[in-house]
Amino acid sequence: MDYKDTLLLPKTTFPMRGNLPQNEPKKYKEWFDSNVYEKMKKNREGRETYNLHDGPPYANGHIHIGHALNKILKDIIIKFNYFQGKDIRYVPGWDCHGLPIEQQVEKKIGREKKESLPKSKLRQLCREHAAKFIDIQKEEFKNLGVIGDWENPYKTMDFKFEANIYKELTKIAKRGLLVERSKPVFWCMHDKTALAEAEVEYEDKEDYSIYVAFDLNEESLKKLGIEKASIVIWTTTPWTLPANMGISLNPDEEYVLSEDNKIVALPLYDELKEAGVVKGDIQKRFKAIELEKLVAINPLNGRDSIIILGSHVTMDGGTGCVHTAPGHGEDDYKVWLSYGFEDVIQPVDDRGCYSPIIKTEKLLPEEFVGEFIFKAQEKILEMLGDNLVKVDRFTHSYPHCWRCKNPLIYRATKQWFVAMDKEVDGDTLRNRALNEIKNVKFVPESGRNRLNSMVENRPDWCISRQRDWGVPIAFFRDKNTGEVILDDDVLENIYNIFSKKGADAWYDLSIAELLPENSKYNPDELEKVNDILDVWFDSGSTFAAVLQSGEYDAGNYPADMYLEGSDQHRGWFQSSLLVSTATNDKAPYKSILTHGFTVDEKGEKMSKSKGNVVAPQDVSKKFGGEILRFWVAMSDYKGDIKISDNILKQIADQYRKLRNTIRILLANLEDFNEPNYNFSTIDKWILSEAKRVFDEVIELFKKYDFSKAFNILNNFVVNELSAIYIDITKDRMYCEAADSDKRRATQTAMCMIAKRLIIIIAPVLTYTADEAISHAPAMLKKDSIFDYEYQQFKDLDFNHTITDKIIEIRRKFGEIVDNLKKEKKIKATLELNICTNDDDLLKDRDLVDFFVVSDITNENCGELMGEIEVGGITYELRLATKAKCPRCWRYLSESEDKLCSRCSEVVND
Repeated sequence: MDYKDTLLLPKTTFPMRGNLPQNEPKKYKEWFDSNVYEKMKKNREGRETYNLHDGPPYANGHIHIGHALNKILKDIIIKFNYFQGKDIRYVPGWDCHGLPIEQQVEKKIGREKKESLPKSKLRQLCREHAAKFIDIQKEEFKNLGVIGDWENPYKTMDFKFEANIYKELTKIAKRGLLVERSKPVFWCMHDKTALAEAEVEYEDKEDYSIYVAFDLNEESLKKLGIEKASIVIWTTTPWTLPANMGISLNPDEEYVLSEDNKIVALPLYDELKEAGVVKGDIQKRFKAIELEKLVAINPLNGRDSIIILGSHVTMDGGTGCVHTAPGHGEDDYKVWLSYGFEDVIQPVDDRGCYSPIIKTEKLLPEEFVGEFIFKAQEKILEMLGDNLVKVDRFTHSYPHCWRCKNPLIYRATKQWFVAMDKEVDGDTLRNRALNEIKNVKFVPESGRNRLNSMVENRPDWCISRQRDWGVPIAFFRDKNTGEVILDDDVLENIYNIFSKKGADAWYDLSIAELLPENSKYNPDELEKVNDILDVWFDSGSTFAAVLQSGEYDAGNYPADMYLEGSDQHRGWFQSSLLVSTATNDKAPYKSILTHGFTVDEKGEKMSKSKGNVVAPQDVSKKFGGEILRFWVAMSDYKGDIKISDNILKQIADQYRKLRNTIRILLANLEDFNEPNYNFSTIDKWILSEAKRVFDEVIELFKKYDFSKAFNILNNFVVNELSAIYIDITKDRMYCEAADSDKRRATQTAMCMIAKRLIIIIAPVLTYTADEAISHAPAMLKKDSIFDYEYQQFKDLDFNHTITDKIIEIRRKFGEIVDNLKKEKKIKATLELNICTNDDDLLKDRDLVDFFVVSDITNENCGELMGEIEVGGITYELRLATKAKCPRCWRYLSESEDKLCSRCSEVVND
């Protein structure tokens, strides 16, 4: 008789191979066609809410691996909260305005054609470009299994959205926090626009390092009681020397006159002497205050340079005497204003060339008009003559435009600022924002100090840009008085027009058309402000447009979480905090989670030139989106995250092990139809282990520590669950009677574990969990994984007798068995009995299965094959003395042609 036909072998339709690249798109289409997001909302209606507010990616190009990391992390968190029973909200969005899109349009049609186009046509082309890539990116995100309100995403270029951005601007203006002034800001000469701090990156640049002597005028020399002296400045920007208006000294330092009549700071004297900047011994000492308000002469143009004191002057380099051009430096500007001086010289135009002001103010000869500032530097050095004390070239970190990658300059222009330190209602915006940071939860916690430091030290926020594509700073100015009109009726009318026609209406309509009917203002006496808003103001206002306006079903304000890359401490996290605090006196988020950047397996930044770029689209085609999602969950996102083909192959291998464990669980449940809670020792042991692990994993998920959670989960699945429990229960699953208590109890345990395991992985491996449920037996099966909610194990009796001692015996048992198999003395552990006098092993017959031996006994022992000692007790591994059962292969038969008593009973029944 072929006893194989009498065995209850596992069966399942759940395939061993996922064929993810082929099958995922079909399932995702099914989800989105049926609007699974709306079903998820209905499933949790009335429950505790959770919303994650999406930081908008820029609608300009295909998504990259950093986008994938970001969106998948968000999706994992949203789904985890869903499976925890919460009513979730996630509305994806896009940032649509700004310079990068203008640049792409220019690249496509050419600069000459772009500059000849009507502004309305240019804005139309920008809008079309953004719309194109929104559609592309939306499909690319959906192909990663990311679920959200894709039918109603937010776009900052939607008319109503533009109106709501404008509304936040008017609130800030009416509160008195919006100021207009001429102040140095980062300026991109290539794109002819101001930039915010968040739009600046630093790259190496070679520059001049020069020391220049400014002679003191006669009156100053008399006050000091000396005949001749010059104060020596150090600068790396010779092009700013024509705009010099002063020299700043540190008020707490001492200054000295050298033997060759040069004044420098005492702490730097020896270093400067060694460098040849000063010569000889110190002739005289001065306190900084003795030099205050003396006058030196700019050797370039003979203009006065007033000596002032400023705490920004440091002793870590230079001469301790800082060249001060308030039109070209933030610190210079601040210290200049602190003395009550208002005039600021700024002789550079928006292209980075000297303007005609150099002629009228006598800053440089007329031949410099139109000269690019960096090209003019050699001529300027020549003009300095003997006052040029020393010249070097050196490489240093220098600000560059984050988009065009060209060097920036500081340039004083008339711009709009959100004031950080202006007192309104008894406090400043800076203080309010810093206080709000205290109430926010940060993951990781180090983000708190980072954001705090950036808000603490940031200058006023320059929010105006000299571009075409964006939301205008749509204010009227009185031509006669220069006053900005903040009349409620006027602002409300503009808001209503923007809501219906978009912000382009500001440029397309006349002043008369933009004013309310029967307005008290005369259109002829008004002019428009035509600057546009910094795109960081757009994205910083999304909380208002998405969470507060009622236009979207996006959840509560403040949001439960904002989640972006760690660079957004200086970007979106900060701009959102400032706008929200300026208008509502509170942060727009309860928590912030930040992740690092993606790098290759060597830790190097990805670039096309290096050929180490990993595109999410390629990963999905080769491995499947599930592997990319698993990579995200298995990576420690708090730092930089490595990715490569080799890393993804390792992740794919871990995925296969997890998938196959789920597969064998489902296969063992194929005929499961009724639970039996009369658990054996082994069942209780695995259930207690599963409960411990699953509870820990859920707690780690709540702390967003996904990589640690999955490492613990994988370890449990591979070792305790698969290598031990599934292996040691094969006998009862295959050989026991189908409806025996022992088999049904084990199936019950497997069902309980499988259900929770599938739901635990569902936030990450959603496709796999859904596929598993679709192939599950009736006791587990539902229409969709989204019909489930995670439930902790019920309060059942999981106490068991598998102690640490028994685990240790099994470990040593395994070592001996491995050697016996290598020496070809046995083929399987079923050839062995354990012979011992230990009552703990003898009284619990379930432990026979735990060790996968034929028997545990204290009599009828065969040939000794090995020996274990634990806790002073001996355990002998001996060959079984009975015959091999032809059905279950245990050595429990009276002869090789007969079944053991258990198998005989099962077969006869």
